[in-house]
Amino acid sequence: TWFHVTCDSNNHVIRLDLGNSNISGSLGPELAQLTHLQYLELYNNNINGNIPQELGNLKNLISMDLYDNQFEGNIPKSFSNLKTLKFLRLNNNKLTGPIPRELTHLKNLKILDVSNNDLCGM
Repeated sequence: TWFHVTCDSNNHVIRLDLGNSNISGSLGPELAQLTHLQYLELYNNNINGNIPQELGNLKNLISMDLYDNQFEGNIPKSFSNLKTLKFLRLNNNKLTGPIPRELTHLKNLKILDVSNNDLCGM
């Protein structure tokens, strides 16, 4: 375990907590290689570009907090693969397009916040 990174007993990264870290640039699809990740906390930075669809492969994810950034483009439909997801906060970005109807299949989802974007319908 390092500062901002938590590992399990098998040294798999399970939590990435880089909120309020003054990060800029875009997210690469390589982030999805952290297959044991449960918590992805990247809120309140200056991250831009599209949200990589590969994040939909993080099957163990419980919480994804990408709010208060500069993300643009669509919410990836691949997020419908995140069956263990309980919290998805994408508010205060520059996301556009429809909210994927597939997100309604996430039975464990307790909080979905997509406010303050430029989204339309489902």
